[in-house]
Amino acid sequence: MSQTSKPAAPAAALYPGKVMHARLRPVRHRFTYRVMSLLIELDRLDEADRQSYLFAVNKAALFSFHETDHGERDGGSLSQYVRRLAAERGIELSGGRILLLCYPRMLGYAFNPLSIYFCYRASGELALLIYEVRNTFGEHHSYVLQVDGAAGRSDVVRQYQTKQFYVSPFLDMGLSYQFRVSQPGEQMKVSIIQTDRNGPVLAAAFYGLRRSLSSRSLLGAFTTMPLFTFKVVAAIHWEALRLWIKGVPLLPRSNGV
Repeated sequence: MSQTSKPAAPAAALYPGKVMHARLRPVRHRFTYRVMSLLIELDRLDEADRQSYLFAVNKAALFSFHETDHGERDGGSLSQYVRRLAAERGIELSGGRILLLCYPRMLGYAFNPLSIYFCYRASGELALLIYEVRNTFGEHHSYVLQVDGAAGRSDVVRQYQTKQFYVSPFLDMGLSYQFRVSQPGEQMKVSIIQTDRNGPVLAAAFYGLRRSLSSRSLLGAFTTMPLFTFKVVAAIHWEALRLWIKGVPLLPRSNGV
């Protein structure tokens, strides 16, 4: 007797939740705000495009996802881009899923300070995480970090990376990142601590609960979090002003990264 295979999860899901930033030195400064992240499987974009009439892929809608917002920004396939990055590091992703956690566009606009790619082998084991960082100067950089051994089967992945990309005039380049990321499930947790030789300087975190991507959930998000994608950039500049008022010094940009 044949067994019925478990149906695949929907191609896209939502994670409404909160972002927290806490500056620890030289002054203490903390803020939180509500956001809604999108988790989308890059090999099933056509399916995601059909999940709601309020959501579209690579075209206009109330909420949308555009491949040109990520990767090389050239309109090419994001899944092929990711597999090329993996192959350059000797990692085979054929037959495996690639999930991207990011902010969707709302009314045609989105700004993603951080997008995370979860890259799986055909066995279902997590092989690679890509942290795609964007600053407010129109620049972007990707940290491509391999997930080794048992960590790929763990619910939570911890990784370390020295800072290589200029993000904020209030943070020195001589920092390191400590990432702690949960694999996508009923909840999503991302924690990043920036440290220097004297210890933690800044902590940032996202926590969200999974919701289906449907017209009902999107309308709810639009009602309860109006223009939240615009708020992301506004919050960056507003909190920068508050740090400056508190006396945090502006650091010169010493190089092009």
